[in-house]
Amino acid sequence: MTQNNPPKKGFELSARKLTLLASVAAVGAALMIAGPNTDWSHAFNTSTVNAADAMTQHPAGFADLVTKVKPAVISVRVKIPASAAPAMMQDDENGGDNQQDIPAQPGSPFEKFFQQFGDQFGQGGPRMRRMPQGRETITGEGSGFFISADGYAVTNNHVVDHAKSVQVTTDDGTIYTAKVIGTDAKTDLALIKVDGKSDFPFVTFASNPPKVGDWVVAVGNPFGLGGTVTAGIVSARGRDIGAGPYDDYVQIDAPINKGNSGGPAFDVDGNVIGVNTAIFSPSGGSVGIGFDIPADTAKMVVAQLRKDGRVTRGWIGVQIQPVTAGIADSLGLKSAQGAMVDEPQQDSPAAKAGIESGDVITAVNGTPVKDARDLARTIGMMAPDASVKLDIIRNGQPKTISLTLGTMPTEQRQAKADIGGSSQPSGVPHLGLQVAPASQVAGSGDKGVVITAVDPDGPAAEQGFQTGNVILDVGGKAVTNAGDIRQALTDAKAQGKHQVLMRVKMGDATRFVALPLGNA
Repeated sequence: MTQNNPPKKGFELSARKLTLLASVAAVGAALMIAGPNTDWSHAFNTSTVNAADAMTQHPAGFADLVTKVKPAVISVRVKIPASAAPAMMQDDENGGDNQQDIPAQPGSPFEKFFQQFGDQFGQGGPRMRRMPQGRETITGEGSGFFISADGYAVTNNHVVDHAKSVQVTTDDGTIYTAKVIGTDAKTDLALIKVDGKSDFPFVTFASNPPKVGDWVVAVGNPFGLGGTVTAGIVSARGRDIGAGPYDDYVQIDAPINKGNSGGPAFDVDGNVIGVNTAIFSPSGGSVGIGFDIPADTAKMVVAQLRKDGRVTRGWIGVQIQPVTAGIADSLGLKSAQGAMVDEPQQDSPAAKAGIESGDVITAVNGTPVKDARDLARTIGMMAPDASVKLDIIRNGQPKTISLTLGTMPTEQRQAKADIGGSSQPSGVPHLGLQVAPASQVAGSGDKGVVITAVDPDGPAAEQGFQTGNVILDVGGKAVTNAGDIRQALTDAKAQGKHQVLMRVKMGDATRFVALPLGNA
């Protein structure tokens, strides 16, 4: 529900516009009388030509484009077991069929995203309906589009996730039964198939990525209405919204709403530049900030789903983190770019090739790596068994390492430390830490020292250190007790360093943290 502005505000806005226009007119008049010898006909002709050129760059409308692409866009209707629906799906007082916004399903790439941002962000669908208590299924509606004449269509994974049945409705109102060919939760894409025809209208993915400022037209099934067209521009590229490891979203301002999930976003030539997936929505409706899975990602995923019904990704087997300014300074790097290896996993391609903790990966096959997310996306989009060359910096020296990619495991084994030992802790007062040898704390392994207490006002707390973290090495030297840490800090300061690099196991991940030395 929108709230209209009071009449007074509307009047003030109009008055402001008139004032600005009047100001422009006054300036124009001043220019016209600036000098008797001014050739104003030349200025006028140039202005007219520039205006004409500008008009030719903007389409007068999108009617021809919509006529071309709209028949390929479909509405996707699914039935989901009630047991797979969120607990918030409760019947209202009258047993009605009211709409309810649905958060991310557990295990989906949006789960962490919604936990972090709550209801400010929402998926563009599917649009769910409440069902009376006792019913076994819940109905949802999303969008999709045909990519081949024989009935293959793309939608979002979260639209068809857990679906017992899938129906699609084409632009002419015909309803077909569809089957799910394959899904990929990491990119939130799914491929479905309608059998029985070989002449479905279809669209193709764009060959080149869009530019910020390009026109974009979105078509989909918002709120179950079907066949709705909205237009806008590409607002940004390369957006990371925390939804998954391969975030590289295209941000658009063409309005998309609940039920638009899985629908296409087109360029002015009718090519699909992205798949509508998520929206920023403080109010529950579109505010002109939507996110699309880019076409190049969708093409790669859809091709594998069509061939194998699943997606396999390249894997080097390292835990990585961004290179911050502090890390770059502590390592003597010129810029804070690349991905820092926290730890190579045992028996992984990286470990076998000689990748070590502390290496900074700066390029893959000669292409620079911007940050850790860029590296993960680059490797993840490559095929297993591919040969790659990694440019790294180790101890300040460049080096190139060749390796063969493995296949990304479907599940990563995780270990958790149990801080229940009876070891005698000792302190590192300059950092605000109490620590104990890991070998003396059950579940912490036999390397490093375990943090047993953190001063909330100390430097370590400011950097995110917590009880249970395991400090593995400081300044490139392995530590086994508090004395080793204190000595490493002293050595770093004697070398004129302002920060010292620590390798720390935090929960299930190992990270490097650049800690200011201060008065250590």
